[in-house]
Amino acid sequence: MEGNCYNNETISFFYNRSGKNISKEWRTQDYVVVSLGLTVCIIVILANILVMVAIFTNRRFHFPIYYLLGNLAAADLFAGISYLYLMFHTGPWTMKLSTQEWFLRQNLIDTSLTASVANLLAIAVERHQTIFTMQLHSQMTNRRVILLISGIWATAIFMGMVPAMGWHCLCNLNSCSTMAPMYSKSYLVFWAVLNLLTFFIMMAVYTRIFVYVRHKSQRMSQHTSETRQKETVVNLMKTVSMILGCFVICWTPGLVLLMLDGMGCKSCQVLRFEKYCLVLAECNSLVNPIIYSFRDKEMLLTFKRILCCLCRRGNDRKNTLSGVHFNTLEQETYKIRDVEPAEKVNGTSLVLKGAEDTVTSSES
Repeated sequence: MEGNCYNNETISFFYNRSGKNISKEWRTQDYVVVSLGLTVCIIVILANILVMVAIFTNRRFHFPIYYLLGNLAAADLFAGISYLYLMFHTGPWTMKLSTQEWFLRQNLIDTSLTASVANLLAIAVERHQTIFTMQLHSQMTNRRVILLISGIWATAIFMGMVPAMGWHCLCNLNSCSTMAPMYSKSYLVFWAVLNLLTFFIMMAVYTRIFVYVRHKSQRMSQHTSETRQKETVVNLMKTVSMILGCFVICWTPGLVLLMLDGMGCKSCQVLRFEKYCLVLAECNSLVNPIIYSFRDKEMLLTFKRILCCLCRRGNDRKNTLSGVHFNTLEQETYKIRDVEPAEKVNGTSLVLKGAEDTVTSSES
């Protein structure tokens, strides 16, 4: 113990004091949670890599909105890697961590999730500005996009480092939380409220977009068909419902648990649902590429091209590794070399013969 702080204590000390007991042996529940978490992490990583490659390779996506979607995919990719790191440092493995390693594990998760939420908010604001100016793409310059993306990551990294920089309970054990035994209860409340506030801001932004588009379509009803109006309203409603619905389903349970834990609720049994809420929150990083990318037909076609290209390369590689294919290539090469001179000669003869026939016919 250094002064009044417990910086040199083990992880077991904080977990036992907070009432969060960790089994020294693997239980069925641990296997289920880790297996489910690893599966989700792998899918999240692959899906977001696919989105980033699609945006990078297709020039039709080189616009501000798609740059933000690519950054959202990068944030979700980072979230998948962070949770993958967590899955290999959870359960009985937690007891082997040092204090610094534990903070690193939590900081990665906080950074990745904050970046994902910030990107969702940035996309909402960009769509708001674009629709209200009746444009397909934003007039935002690449420099501003880079500054916006840099600001998102700077904020996310800072938020992830806040607990390790001092907002913890190592010097005040009475303020330690249950779900995160070395995090201060006040920080959990702050983080939960901040994300819930972001959620309500997004809801307000998309609600305003919906009201504006519906009002605009009613004013334009004299010049456009009723079918086009209905399609606009229905498509917007689907998008808004998917965005808000998935965010609520994936984030609200975990945020509510954090807030209850931070408020010191003893009868809430937050530990009973903790890991399932973490996996559910990670699913948001998997849903985001589906919502913002798979609804785009051009993006879907790009996905298919990338996957087909990978499949063709895989088949070509298998054929190349086959000895039969080596012989076939060699045989075809020799055939081409043997036949090519004859074809050239025959081709020349045919041309000359055709020319002679032409001259003869013209003379006659």
